[in-house]
Amino acid sequence: MEAVLKNFVSTVELLAVAAHSGMVKQWDEQTLSRAFHWAKYCEHIYSRFHNNPAIRGVMENQLHITNRNLRDVIPGYSDVSFSDLPRFQHLLLVGLLNNPNLPSTIMKILFDKKIPVNVMDNEYEDITGFCSHIVQCKSVCKVLRPLSSLSAVGVDAEMQGEMLMKKLDALLSQGNDLSQAEDFLYSLHQLFEGAAPHFSLVIASALLTTEDFAAQTSSQGFLLDWLQNQHSVLQHMCSMLPSTLLKDLSKRHKKFRDAYYCVLKKCASEMEYSISDGEWVQTGTTSTVSFQKMAEHFLALFEACPSLKRSTEDELNALKISDGDFDVRGLSVWGDLLSELSK
Repeated sequence: MEAVLKNFVSTVELLAVAAHSGMVKQWDEQTLSRAFHWAKYCEHIYSRFHNNPAIRGVMENQLHITNRNLRDVIPGYSDVSFSDLPRFQHLLLVGLLNNPNLPSTIMKILFDKKIPVNVMDNEYEDITGFCSHIVQCKSVCKVLRPLSSLSAVGVDAEMQGEMLMKKLDALLSQGNDLSQAEDFLYSLHQLFEGAAPHFSLVIASALLTTEDFAAQTSSQGFLLDWLQNQHSVLQHMCSMLPSTLLKDLSKRHKKFRDAYYCVLKKCASEMEYSISDGEWVQTGTTSTVSFQKMAEHFLALFEACPSLKRSTEDELNALKISDGDFDVRGLSVWGDLLSELSK
């Protein structure tokens, strides 16, 4: 029993380090695997002894002492209760994701989708893709929940968007140094390289999250500023996301609405009229949005912000005049767009 108590105390201390210490900067994959191994060990201890009053009492007394000692040395430490033991892996994961010192290499291991979570030949679990595994499990639970409404972005993206916002909240709460948050978003962008549609859904989910409005106002503002500087990501979002979702984002965030409008104008300016097709087509390589789809996007934007309709029509009319103010189809994309929007 003495060895069990010693391992139990060490694991509680490990959770505190994972959540609050800068030591996680030195963690590698083996350290991470060991940590989850010991968290799982405590879950096993709970399942074995929670119905034994004598042993449970000893462990609760030891936990009281350990919590007191950790409060004395770690600012912001939250006590762990005996009833927390069955979810020690979850607490470890949340602590790591909320720790601004967590290196991007560990983030990539946790979110890797290529290798499933399994048990290797050594004594520790391979935790590669642990977060992705949790996302899948939570997604299944949400889909199977009888009265749950379907997510507009998909349950996987919704879960990942919530994780993204929690991580940004933690990083931005550390002070005025924004470099860690920028590095995190850069790493996340790299992680989703080759999966632009899903990354667009994750960003949309994060911007529509409303769990902690006070904290997320700052985090979502930071994410929007980052997005405005990432033109390729913004263009992917505006060309790949459904109009209804873009409309919701435009209603929620003026910064996104303004950026969305600029993307649409750029998209229109890159179109040329194809005589053989009898339609305006893209000449640039950054977007594949058709003329009809672009008009739908403008209409969705007007629905999100009716006051934008008049000023947009005025601007489009001025652009049409600069093209010669002809009312013949195919001579000015702005004139044809105005005609399409007035239908």
